[in-house]
Amino acid sequence: MHIDLDDWHIRSFHPDDVEALTRYANNRKVWRNLRDSFPYPYSRSDAEAWICSATQETPERNFAIACATEAIGGIGLRLQDDVLRRSAEVGFWLGEPFWGRGIGTATLRAFTNYAFKQFGLVRLYGYVYEWNLASARVMEKAGYVREGHLRKSVIKDGKIIDQFLYAITR
Repeated sequence: MHIDLDDWHIRSFHPDDVEALTRYANNRKVWRNLRDSFPYPYSRSDAEAWICSATQETPERNFAIACATEAIGGIGLRLQDDVLRRSAEVGFWLGEPFWGRGIGTATLRAFTNYAFKQFGLVRLYGYVYEWNLASARVMEKAGYVREGHLRKSVIKDGKIIDQFLYAITR
């Protein structure tokens, strides 16, 4: 898969993304805004395992956010099943040097359109931790609406915190 966004791309992960993925993912500020299944510290073997897993998915659901020379983050879906089978959870992250440049918003908009068309979804949603106001703003600018405030619903970095639920429908 490949989607062009001016100077940025959403594309499949490649084995040569290991170095960049390790460099940008091994950042406590990145990890702090993601689930604990995203390791920290983030090692070369973590990057290799992730790339192997992501490229073997059928259908492919997790992709690199990249510039012309390297991967700078990731975006993906968790498809739901049973009565939720037309919904999916979306998640994304960027390496810290790329924060605040509009990349997240442009990527999420394009990926949302792709997900609706490719997977026949009618609803995408994502969670944002209470301290991650930048990601909340990305969701809003990409057309997602805040549907909920889940009080004390997450334990992250040793703290029990709130999270916000954002969603968009087709």
